[in-house]
Amino acid sequence: MTIWTVAALVFGLVLLVGGAEALVKSASKLAATVGISPLVIGLTVVAFGTSAPELAVSLQASMSQQADIALGNVVGSNICNVLLILGISAMIAPLVVAQQLIRLDVPIMIGVSALVMLFGWDGRIGRSDGVILFLGGIAYTLFLLYQSRQEKDPAVQDEYAQFERRSHSSKETGLNIGLLIGGLGMLIAGSQMLIYSAVAIATRLGVSQLIIGLTVVAVGTSLPELATSVAASLRGESDIAVGNVIGSNIFNILVVLGLSSAVSPSGTAVSPTAIAFDIPVMIAVAVLCLPICITGNKISRREGGLLLSYYLLYAGYLAANATNPNLPWPSWIGVVPLALVLLTLLSWRMEERGQVNNRKRI
Repeated sequence: MTIWTVAALVFGLVLLVGGAEALVKSASKLAATVGISPLVIGLTVVAFGTSAPELAVSLQASMSQQADIALGNVVGSNICNVLLILGISAMIAPLVVAQQLIRLDVPIMIGVSALVMLFGWDGRIGRSDGVILFLGGIAYTLFLLYQSRQEKDPAVQDEYAQFERRSHSSKETGLNIGLLIGGLGMLIAGSQMLIYSAVAIATRLGVSQLIIGLTVVAVGTSLPELATSVAASLRGESDIAVGNVIGSNIFNILVVLGLSSAVSPSGTAVSPTAIAFDIPVMIAVAVLCLPICITGNKISRREGGLLLSYYLLYAGYLAANATNPNLPWPSWIGVVPLALVLLTLLSWRMEERGQVNNRKRI
């Protein structure tokens, strides 16, 4: 492993983050001209833009016959998005969760996460499976756009009008299109550098490609989501902060994994390790979002800390497993304490809310 390999890895990540930022900003402004609500912008434009690194990396890995990186990137990014990004964002400021996310988008995220296990149970997500996932991503996006255009809330309609008034400048529109194309170019170049350097480092250190995909590549390609959600949290824009994470996870599975499997001649191979541990963790993390979002329609700082601590446990296990491949899988060690802590926390919150309501009645 040379200094140039490490430099290529770092520079690839820089290109991914810079390209994603340019893509998100330009795409958000272009989408605003047709009147899309902030939540739907978070679920679609921002989520798709920040997931573009995952798409670029997984497609490149799939075409290079690096299936473990393609799958590990998606699974690892989805785990990282919920545990790390939502955790940090909620610790900065409690995140209000829209009812649409609870009724529609979080259940969809759980469902498509389970589909990965179903399609990959035989050891491979085939091309036909990939096509099904990709078509599901298109249908989901079209539904969200249609639903947004049917929005009758006066406050949202006023927002649409302001967006449209600000977006009529042809010069500004041309600049945003240029930024969009430039951002995509940076993403493609960054993904190629990241894949080649990550594979070189993994080979040199004797670390499996799945572990590299689940850690270095997954966290690296999730940096745009982290930057976007943290910035949105600081600005008090919970719809974009939470919608970005949920939308990115849905996009990663339906479009990123779907398209990567569809274009690969042999689909995407799914290792026994992924079936036994990593994909179940991804499903469990998706399910975990539902009770956390339902309680008070808010993700509190305490819940954010819980999410972040669980990510540290997961990353710690991966690091330990990289040095000791025979390490037993923590099938219950992490899940049981997490469930107990979560139930205790939710019970405390419900009790506290009931006490506040009783004081108001008195």
